[in-house]
Amino acid sequence: MMGHADDGRGHPDGAAIVAAARSLLGTPFRTQGRSDDGVDCLGLVLLAVARAGLPVTAPRIAPALRGTDLAAAEAALAAAGARRVADAAPGDLLLASPAARQVHLAIATGNGAVEAHAGLGRVVERPREATDGWLSAWRLPVAAGPGGGAGGAGEV
Repeated sequence: MMGHADDGRGHPDGAAIVAAARSLLGTPFRTQGRSDDGVDCLGLVLLAVARAGLPVTAPRIAPALRGTDLAAAEAALAAAGARRVADAAPGDLLLASPAARQVHLAIATGNGAVEAHAGLGRVVERPREATDGWLSAWRLPVAAGPGGGAGGAGEV
């Protein structure tokens, strides 16, 4: 993957991340899942960014997002080089806290989000009005490469 500078218009590989996330639609939900056989919300993010060709590894909040509070999850994302953005662009990560000491991740599509939905038992894409309630949006680090780029990718 060639690195690109973040010009403020979203992740330069956002379309590739969204396409990779959509390729996982219908994948079964499986706690701690990290493969085509099943994913949880973190597994969805890890598979999508890997398929998009981004060198991003598991977050320090892994392996479980239960037992982690929102502040700890945000601190882990920031420590890994992801940066908080005011408005999610396609390919950005969305972070929520659906219950005490539990966080949830999804991938913004521009008009909604792709997420591993435990209640529905599979990866789904939901429209923006169904995805309100996300508490913060995060842009993954952009790997430096021949095309330029700022910062290296690390643990997200």
